[in-house]
Amino acid sequence: MLQGRIMRSVSGFYDIQTDTGLYRCKGRGKFRQNALTPVVGDQVLFEPSQNEGDSFITKIFPRKNFLARPPLANLDQLVFVVATRDPAPNTLILDKLIAVAEYKAIEPILVFTKTDLASVETLYAQYTASGFSCFIINNLTGAGTDLVKGLLVNKISAFTGNTGVGKSTLLNHLCPELSLQTGDVSKKLGRGRHTTRQVELFALDHGGYVADTPGFSSVDTLQYDIIYKDQLQNCFREFAPYLDSCKFTGCSHTVEKGCAVLEALQEGKIVQSRHDSYLAMYREAQTLKEWEQKKH
Repeated sequence: MLQGRIMRSVSGFYDIQTDTGLYRCKGRGKFRQNALTPVVGDQVLFEPSQNEGDSFITKIFPRKNFLARPPLANLDQLVFVVATRDPAPNTLILDKLIAVAEYKAIEPILVFTKTDLASVETLYAQYTASGFSCFIINNLTGAGTDLVKGLLVNKISAFTGNTGVGKSTLLNHLCPELSLQTGDVSKKLGRGRHTTRQVELFALDHGGYVADTPGFSSVDTLQYDIIYKDQLQNCFREFAPYLDSCKFTGCSHTVEKGCAVLEALQEGKIVQSRHDSYLAMYREAQTLKEWEQKKH
């Protein structure tokens, strides 16, 4: 038996990296019976064979987190690439995705691009005040990437952001070994931008892994990661110092008198746009029916 990490999944086969090399395996039928599917990022045990069709994964180790779409396990951090313009940032969608990361115990990191087109000062101030690591990158020169690069060392990271925010350009500055083109084709991966059909981890020269994902979109992620209204407060880290000081147990932090979160908001200790996003998400969570919650 050997242990390793799943680096790639395609057509029912899994490429597993070990200390002794890369192996291609299948999953045992028992995983399907237990409604458990191996995914990229999983640590697994497998039985090696000279015939790759006869090599099978026998055990999936417990995951510290899991995303259903794109299917990824054991992420350390999720890097949100946000352009100041073209496309313009949508703070509600960004806050929803950040909340999903918090819910899954994945550290959110914000990287702002295209700062030559519009000011980033307000966004930067809002999210640093809310307790997030934020970075300003010049995609033309690469200025500012060294600080972000240091965060990738010995971590499993994924990058997400709307089309056109400059993810490929950023990754080229951060990880030149990937050789990603900013047009249609990646030289390293040997495939077109629209032909990616599997998730894949790439080892970085300086240590750590970066996930290449097919269409990491807000709709896909949020569709499969519902946060219930009573858990939502814990997905806004800036609320944490005030949660135990509310006058009433079960405070929703929306309209209640004696709510410490609302008092902090009025005092400017919590950013208004962040609380606005919380309110929007709370109202959405209130509309969930019991059968919808059980489905997820």
